[in-house]
Amino acid sequence: MKSTRKFPRGRIAFFVTSNIHKFNEARRILAKHGVATALLKVETVEIQDDSIEKIAKTTAAEAAKKCSLPIIVEDAGLFIEALNGFPGPYSSYVYRTIGTKGILKLMKNTKKRDAYFHSVVAFCSPKEPPKCFHGKAKGKISLEAQGSRGFGFDPIFEPSAGGDKTFAEMTLVEKNNCSHRAETLRKFVRWYTSAFKRRF
Repeated sequence: MKSTRKFPRGRIAFFVTSNIHKFNEARRILAKHGVATALLKVETVEIQDDSIEKIAKTTAAEAAKKCSLPIIVEDAGLFIEALNGFPGPYSSYVYRTIGTKGILKLMKNTKKRDAYFHSVVAFCSPKEPPKCFHGKAKGKISLEAQGSRGFGFDPIFEPSAGGDKTFAEMTLVEKNNCSHRAETLRKFVRWYTSAFKRRF
């Protein structure tokens, strides 16, 4: 039975984000699978919720309705075990208010520094409910901010798969080899290209 999904002609993913860093990471990953990435800026209301998946789903549904295209959005959060998962789904707000310095201050004299990033990519077309993909990067919070690349909490997160480097000390290629966002996008693009083949 053929899929009824309405994909655009040509392999292209419409990425709704105002974060150029996210877009650049996504563009490299999707390009390896033969999918071009188009940046769309659509005004949406980002809800506050304890679930990253719900945030991504809600944003994707609103964006797809507004632009009448099949789109993807990505939302992620930093979960710190010693802080009971804080800042989690509220990472964007926490970064804007207290930044990396604020997190390091909260972690002062804390020996247990385990943490992980959780990413959710939501795909949605105007006539279909969102479909979500998940990815995680385990690691720890560094003792101080290190590196000038990346964005957000990258300077204070050392992924377990990255040796002793923070995300901000890695090149984009290195980060895409072990990041939560890269894992999620790879899951999405495998599904997307498979669905595309069924459609056309």
